[in-house]
Amino acid sequence: MEEEFEEDLSEESNLKRAERRKEDRVVRKIVYILTIGILIIAGILAISGYNYVNAGLKPLDRNDKKLVQVEVPSGSSNRQIGDILEEEEVIRDGMVFNFYTKFKNLTNFQAGYYQFSPNMTLDQISKELQQGGSAEPLDDASKLTIPEGYDVDQIASLIAKKTDFKKEDFIKVMKDEKFFDQLKSQYSDLLTDAGNAKDVRYRLEGYLFPATYNVHKNRSLEDLVTQMVDTTNQILTPYYSQIKEKGLNVQEVMTLASLVEKEGVTQSDRKKIAQVFFNRIEAQMPLQSDISILYALGEHKELVTYKDTEVDSPYNLYTNSGYGPGPFDNPSQEAILAVLDPTETEAYYFVADISTGKVYYAKTYEEHMELVEKYVNKEK
Repeated sequence: MEEEFEEDLSEESNLKRAERRKEDRVVRKIVYILTIGILIIAGILAISGYNYVNAGLKPLDRNDKKLVQVEVPSGSSNRQIGDILEEEEVIRDGMVFNFYTKFKNLTNFQAGYYQFSPNMTLDQISKELQQGGSAEPLDDASKLTIPEGYDVDQIASLIAKKTDFKKEDFIKVMKDEKFFDQLKSQYSDLLTDAGNAKDVRYRLEGYLFPATYNVHKNRSLEDLVTQMVDTTNQILTPYYSQIKEKGLNVQEVMTLASLVEKEGVTQSDRKKIAQVFFNRIEAQMPLQSDISILYALGEHKELVTYKDTEVDSPYNLYTNSGYGPGPFDNPSQEAILAVLDPTETEAYYFVADISTGKVYYAKTYEEHMELVEKYVNKEK
């Protein structure tokens, strides 16, 4: 009897152990599934969070240059400013702006009235806020729009017309080597090559980005110029490594872009013209751009004569090979990108039909002269 009882106990104990092992396996499976599920959810949240923050760091709309007037009340925190900018549809997310400014340790934002556009980066907006706004609401008179392809002299004339600054004062800033050196130390990737260039007329030619700026009464010309240079740096920052990989320097890129800006109207033509210039440089042929002659002459006229092409100037790209001293105007982002991503062509020449604007390309000089006769001289 005792032996049977002990056997029953042993069998019952084994059953219980087997049941516990079965339960343990079920628990482990549940824990495993829950762990995997939590990791998947965490991964999805992390990716979603990254995409959300990454989107918030970018301009709300790169193509929207419309200026929006924003008032920043006195005593506003970074979070409050972010909420205002989001509400006014200048940025995508106020919380991301708050985190960004704290991460970058951006402080001393000032109260006042500002004009921002949805195509501005958080860094550009932050620098505006640090410089300070206007005590009074801004009107159209405080806006200064620099057209694409304007050179320093044209910008100086425009500033004199649209603001209280004088043309000669702006030119003086352009020739101020000490001020340029300050900018070069601040924007070394952008301006080092310009600082090393020889025989330049204005070291900042090409680096005053064509855009709309706010001109406040409490800011100096140096502040305005710094804002223009900073915008150019913002545009070029993603491409500095690409420029080096291509075996170019920034001054060369901006110089070609300044020619492409005025030689081509459509982006497709600009990209092809850029490659024509590269082909000529590789073949050690002068670029022979009329834009260079007009800049050398310091004139803006419709027709370049044969005598004009003999002007004694380092900017004359008929008599001098290579890129010349530097840019001939201040190019747009589209012209810069055309130089960085040209369209392949074997052409060494191009000419535009003066009646339609269509550009024709040629590989040989003979073909080029036939096109000139057909599309240019036909009007004479």
